[in-house]
Amino acid sequence: MSLYRSIPVFISVFNFIYCNSVITTTSQVCQRRQWFSVAMETKERSVKEIITAHEQREGGGFKIRRPIGGRLSMVDPFLMLDHFGPTVHKPGEALGAPDHPHRGFETVSYIIDGGSHHKDSAGNEGELKAGWVQWMTAGSGVVHSEMPSDEIIKNGGLSEGFQLWVNLPAVDKFIQPRYQDTPPEKIPVVQTPDGKVEVKVIAGKSLGTEAFIETRTPIMFLDIHLQPGASFTQEVPENYNGFAYVWRGAGFLGSDKKPAKMGQVGELSPGSVFSMQAEDNQVCHILLLAGVPLNEPVAKYGPFVMNTQEQIRQAIRDYDSGRMGRISGREKRYAQTEASKQKQRETGTWKD
Repeated sequence: MSLYRSIPVFISVFNFIYCNSVITTTSQVCQRRQWFSVAMETKERSVKEIITAHEQREGGGFKIRRPIGGRLSMVDPFLMLDHFGPTVHKPGEALGAPDHPHRGFETVSYIIDGGSHHKDSAGNEGELKAGWVQWMTAGSGVVHSEMPSDEIIKNGGLSEGFQLWVNLPAVDKFIQPRYQDTPPEKIPVVQTPDGKVEVKVIAGKSLGTEAFIETRTPIMFLDIHLQPGASFTQEVPENYNGFAYVWRGAGFLGSDKKPAKMGQVGELSPGSVFSMQAEDNQVCHILLLAGVPLNEPVAKYGPFVMNTQEQIRQAIRDYDSGRMGRISGREKRYAQTEASKQKQRETGTWKD
């Protein structure tokens, strides 16, 4: 047993003997000893560094920030995080991601504003609106499209959201595709007793509340909203990797309170709890993601994430041969995408 692990055990035994012996004079002394024992078992996490997310175009040409999958290449088991928007579209200008395949991982779409129309080669189709989360397990492979809703194409409007890529363990890379389309009323939202911090529990657990969505491996996905000056500490199991991404406002991350603002991310150092605080004069919205690392080889090529290069080559062959399926209306979706790009160029919205 290491010295670090043995210290809490020693102190706990000491507390039991001390607090139950005849020499104990007051319960207050025992409470202090018991508090000290808990404190020794808690290790605060910091962030290794603050990184500004790279900006680029993705899908049909919409702009995104990429906090994970760029300079910070991955945080096992998380492969990528894209933040699109906030963008105010004029009528006919919204862009999406027409037909494309996935195999070997999961995509998690979280809509803040606007809407997205989903359709795939397995016959699934639906509308994701503000507050919805879609947890798609691509598994053995699927072709799908993610297009703007008819309403935002017709009338324009605000669009913002996230897409997270979560790696699947080798034993799950060829499972059947699965969808968990979850409306906002099924996603728990909890507050601290003072009402200054609100947590949306998309996956995992916070403030004693567990998420509705199921995950293949242990994962925490929290959207944490802090009022100006508010602080919050979240338990994060020691065997989890993780990161914190500021998507609105500004604040401070980790035990050393590194300053971070919208569009910046920090990978968590080892520990068991993680703290954050909003600046005194503005709110701070943070995505906190953590999970058990897979510690497996990763072979990536575009929309395919496998364990070997041969598996990547097979995925390409399967897609090219149509084994992952097709979706009717492909030409219409690509034509819509080109028309939206042209509209943006005409109005001056498109900027390289």
